[in-house]
Order: sequence, then structure tokens, then C-alpha cells
Amino acid sequence: MSDSRKNPRILIVTPEITYLPDRMGGLASFFTAKAGGLADVSAALISALFEQGADVHVALPDYRAIFSNGLAPVLKRELRRIHRKMPDDRIHLAEDRAFYYINRVYSSYGEENIKLALAFQREVISHIVPQVQPDLIHCNDWMTGLIPAMSRHMEIPCLFTIHNVHTVKTTLAYIEDRGIDAAEFWQNMYYENMATNYWSVRDTNPIDLLTSGIFAAHFVNVVSPTFLKEIVNGHHPFVEQPIQQQLTHKYNSGCAVGILNAPDPAFNPLEDDNLKQKYRARDYASGKGANKLFLQEKLRLIMDKKAPVFFWPSRLDPVQKGCQLLAEIFYQVISQYWNQNLQVVFVANGDYQMVFRDIVNYHGFQQRVAICDFDNRLEHLAYGASDFILMPSRFEPCGLPQMIAPLYGSLPVVHDTGGIHDTISDLDVENNTGNGFLFKDFDANGLFYAINQAMNFYNLPERTKAKQIKRVMTESADQFTHAATARQYIELYEKMLKRPLII
Repeated sequence: MSDSRKNPRILIVTPEITYLPDRMGGLASFFTAKAGGLADVSAALISALFEQGADVHVALPDYRAIFSNGLAPVLKRELRRIHRKMPDDRIHLAEDRAFYYINRVYSSYGEENIKLALAFQREVISHIVPQVQPDLIHCNDWMTGLIPAMSRHMEIPCLFTIHNVHTVKTTLAYIEDRGIDAAEFWQNMYYENMATNYWSVRDTNPIDLLTSGIFAAHFVNVVSPTFLKEIVNGHHPFVEQPIQQQLTHKYNSGCAVGILNAPDPAFNPLEDDNLKQKYRARDYASGKGANKLFLQEKLRLIMDKKAPVFFWPSRLDPVQKGCQLLAEIFYQVISQYWNQNLQVVFVANGDYQMVFRDIVNYHGFQQRVAICDFDNRLEHLAYGASDFILMPSRFEPCGLPQMIAPLYGSLPVVHDTGGIHDTISDLDVENNTGNGFLFKDFDANGLFYAINQAMNFYNLPERTKAKQIKRVMTESADQFTHAATARQYIELYEKMLKRPLII
């Protein structure tokens, strides 16, 4: 591409600009890391890059029914956010009838999702890239996994971001049948079996779309530094071997990094209309007290401003989220702090709801435990009312609740893994450091230890406790921002381009 332009031009290719919160389960749990990953970061990153002066363009599917009929209000909100920041000529909608009438970003059928992904990539490759003439292309997840191969063939630097390690496979013949002329760059894709020539692979040798994106991209990033290292070191058996292998190659070549996502700016206790009383660090105690009493009344819990409230913000999934650890010690936790009226509030979907309901009904904990389906307004209120969140995840590619909670003065009780490790450290009152309570070993005893550490902190003198919570809220508001995330992407773009992004 020409160097005559003042600023290098960046094309961000994303199949969505919104997300399904992972507290909802369903498809959100299938696209595990998408909650807050590709999901939350897309619109905010694009806006932040544009605000900082980057020559940024975005390509996404033309979801006409969603955009015009309000079938997905969150998606419309995120599109409006981009429109407010960027001129229309920087927003490139991939037009295909496959997108026009659907009312959700993803289908419940895997085959339909492949068709949507290929239709999107065909339009990007055939029309949007020639129109934009980017100096760098930034792709996201398996749904854009063919574009890095095209980008390498055209000698355009390409960054491939992995929000979710889920992948899909299809054949070169099927890709070409969907209108993508892949014969020019077939050698830049990753095949399930050894690829010797075009005709030997075309019909019967499946292409792994996520691994292809990793294989062909010039740089790769994962949504947290520690999760990247965990994959490279083979800590997660659910990561398929080709993905782990290609990520390791990129990492060892110095071409893979971890960049944390950041919470949606809507999570701000000073501006959150979902709260009974808004607050900031300096008056958090009165604000949190008012919100706690309101939440207790709403959920029919014991009305007690001094009761420690623990909030469960993640879907109730025993595979990833560790809810079985809490179930194992649930009676013990509540009974040990019975006289303090310790309360637990769940705002999350998932099959494990029934396990906790059975425990609550058996022991008569109805005034101390509330189990609620995911609800956006209630989620915000619970952050504002709670003293702690519980997040004992077995693994966490990035995680957002552990970053959101400290903004509200709610301290995380968490398993030390992935993105949690990169964002939470043990609170040390004497040294005035840290922002939560961690446990190393993934078992119920570890979680119980961390809860007890949290309660030891809760029972400190109010003045000592207040100093730490105010510090944590202030530091978190400075640290967990999309502007900080965008700055890291800009630095990576500049490294790839070998020149400043903003001149």
C-alpha cells in the first residue's frame, strides 16, 4: 500500500459489535470468551482508536433487520456509538442476503454460522479491502480466519485477535462454492492433514479456520498475557492441539502477545442509572449502603446494611466458572457467618441454579440467598450493593467481572488464573496494595480460604477498610479503561507497521 497517506490506515474486521453477556448461558456459553471479548471490545476499541487520531475503518455484516427493527437493542446501541464517533464513510457494511433478515448475530446451527462467516469474508475480501486499501488489517476470531491468508498473499500486515479458542472446519471446495476465490492464497491456510498441492486438498482436506488465522497472521494476540502463556505451556486440555501448536510458534517467534479487554464504560457507579443511589470513591459507603438496603428489599433478604453481601456475576457453569466449589462449601460459609447475616446473590443463568436452590430450600436460607436469572439492571445494582464478588473460575481467558467489581468498591474473591491473574492481586492493608482475595489451588478449600480472607478484611475497623476500598476504586477507574486497551493496540500496530500510527 502507498506510504503517501499521512496516517497508516487500519481496517478492523469484526463479525459483531456487541456481545451476549456470559451470565445468560445458551449461545453465550458456547462462545465462551466472547462475553466481554470480541463482544464488548469492538465498538469501544474502534471509538477509542478514532478518538486518538488513528485512520481507522471498520467492516461488519449488514444486519438490516437488527439495525432497522430494533430486534437487538444492544447491537443498535453499539452501532450508534461508532456512528457518533466516526463518519459514515469509515463504516463498511458487508452486504449479503444471508444477513438481512436474521434477528441475532449467531445462529443456533453450526452450518448456518459457517455460511454467515464465509459470506462476510467474501464481501470483505472482494469489495471492502479493495475499497479501503488498508495498510494493516485487524481480524477477530474464527469467523474472519481466512482473511489473514489473503492478507499475507497481498503483503498487508495482519493482526489476528483470539477472543475465543473455539474453531470450525470446512473444505476449500465449500469455501470456493460460497464465492471466495481462495485458489490464490490456499497455501497460507492451515489444513487438518498435510497439504501438497491445490487439487489434493480442495475437496477432502478440512481447513481449520481459527488455526488458519493464527498460522497466516503476522501477529496474534490473546485477551490476556497469562492466558496466552497458559495455552503455550499446555495448561488447558480443551485447547485443540493445532491451535496450541501454532500459538506456540507465534509466541516463540515474538509474534504473539496478550492484551486485556476493558469493561463497558456503562459500568460506572457515578453515572449508573440502575443504582438506587449513585456514588464515587469518596462517598462509596453511603452509596453502597443505600443500594444494599434496596437490593435486600427487592430480593426479600434480611434488611441489614452491615450484612456482608457476596455477588455471583458469572453464568452457573461447572466446566469453567467453578460454581461446584461454592456448592460444596455453601452451607459452611453461610453458617459460619450466620450472626453477621452473610448473604449471597446470584444474577446468572445456568443448570447449576437448581443445585443452589435445593441447598437453600433444604436449609431454609431463603432470607440469606437470592437466585435470580440474568437481568442487566439487577446485575448493575448487585455490583453497587455488594461487598464482594465470587469468581472461582477454573480458567478465564480475560474475564470482566473482576475488573467491573472494583469500580463499584466490590472486592473480587477469585481463583488465580488467566486474565484474573493479570488484573487482581492480594489485598495487603499494611502495604496499601492489592485489590482482591485469591486462591491458587482449584478446590473448595481454596475458595473457602479466600472467602475467610475477605471476611477478615470486612471485619476490620471501618476507617481502615474505607481507605483501601477508596484506593481500589480510584486505581481501577484509571487502570481498566478502553483508552488503555486502545493504546496497547496502537503500540502493536506501530510495531507491525514499523512507523507511527498517528503522525
